[in-house]
Amino acid sequence: MHGGRGGGGGGKGEMMDRPRMINDALDMHLEKSSPSTSRGRDGKAKEKERISGPSTSSGKSQPENNSDEESETDSEESDVSGSDGDDTSWISWFCNLRGNEFFCEVDDEYIQDDFNLCGLSSQVPCFDYALDLILDVDSSHSDMFTEEHNELVESAAEMLYGLIHVRYILTSKGMAAMLEKYKNYDFGRCPRVYCCGQPCLPVGQSDIPRSSTVKIYCPKCEDTYYPRSKYQGNVDGAYYGTTFPHLFLMTYGHLKPQKPTTSYVPRVFGFKIHKS
Repeated sequence: MHGGRGGGGGGKGEMMDRPRMINDALDMHLEKSSPSTSRGRDGKAKEKERISGPSTSSGKSQPENNSDEESETDSEESDVSGSDGDDTSWISWFCNLRGNEFFCEVDDEYIQDDFNLCGLSSQVPCFDYALDLILDVDSSHSDMFTEEHNELVESAAEMLYGLIHVRYILTSKGMAAMLEKYKNYDFGRCPRVYCCGQPCLPVGQSDIPRSSTVKIYCPKCEDTYYPRSKYQGNVDGAYYGTTFPHLFLMTYGHLKPQKPTTSYVPRVFGFKIHKS
């Protein structure tokens, strides 16, 4: 394969040190393949800087009000090196990386169906090699690749998986997988006090890749927040899309909570502050 998970040319175990040339190559590919993507990114340049690339484990930090809230679990966990055995699939390895907890594992059968990949070959560089990497198919040409090309293929695989993932989670199987994660509070809880720990769902502010990072949506107060973990906060929001949480709650209507009836009231010396 292209570099290997445990080390070698690709170095997927440490995605925070991707060369800038990989990001530039992906940018150029996106601009050539999708003019609307380029326009969408220009309007949100500031938000785009939060994403180092299609890699979902960027080293860039969240805003200051987030970095202090990183959970103890995240601070104690170590990145999955993927070198514990050859039996681990690329998909399982990827979904178990720190920061990728919001991802579910997409079925191989879904990925192997060309219909489900329609239009993605024009959005992702090195599409065929990236697809082979995701499906753990050994490439006969991998030994001929340079280290830089291997890293580009690996970053492209991460991007391709994200774009497949956003489609998969809108299917019945994908929603069932996300339902289990929702029940386990894998997406976190609403930080709003009066939502009383309501479990949240991942949501993107845009369906255009590399436009904004993923946020969490609270079904109770119907507002969005930054993920608690700075690692999760560096994931591309387009890998979850703008549709998922709302279609999820329509599908599982019994999970939609009642809106909170209590809100915070500012007071001075016990007296309510006049709105004027």
